[in-house]
Amino acid sequence: MPIDSRTGVAARTFRWIFSNMCFAPNLCDYRRSVAAETGVVMLIYLDQALKEIAAELAAQGRAFTRADLHEAIMLGAVERGRPKMMTVTAIIAGLLPILCSHGAGSEVMQRIAAPMIGGMASSTVLTLVVIPAIDALVKGFRLPRAGVTSNAGRAARGRPARN
Repeated sequence: MPIDSRTGVAARTFRWIFSNMCFAPNLCDYRRSVAAETGVVMLIYLDQALKEIAAELAAQGRAFTRADLHEAIMLGAVERGRPKMMTVTAIIAGLLPILCSHGAGSEVMQRIAAPMIGGMASSTVLTLVVIPAIDALVKGFRLPRAGVTSNAGRAARGRPARN
């Protein structure tokens, strides 16, 4: 085998590994999109806020509750809200002149701009509302509620024990 073909194969293999294997979505054959990437960034922000709150609680010697989870999710979502809104505003501001144009070829461009504006609006709702809500449901499923730690604690407060 000549040297050129071996280096070509090695270069193609190297390029394939680093273009396809460096991102988790590629491992599952997902297509990348703006909404998917901003969703991943939101999850990173939520996880970082959760780790910060959990570290503070561990330093205080307190257990992690649903109220703490709610605080962490609000902190992470609010932290991500401003960059997301700035991005969406800039993209929509760039697409509105295309959507409102009346020149030659504007019909074609309007058909391209309208779904992009709708996609950015739905991506904003997905990133700022839906993803934090689902994250709260998933992470909070087994957490105790604030102030209630066990059935004995519920009975001490005059509430019936849960089964």
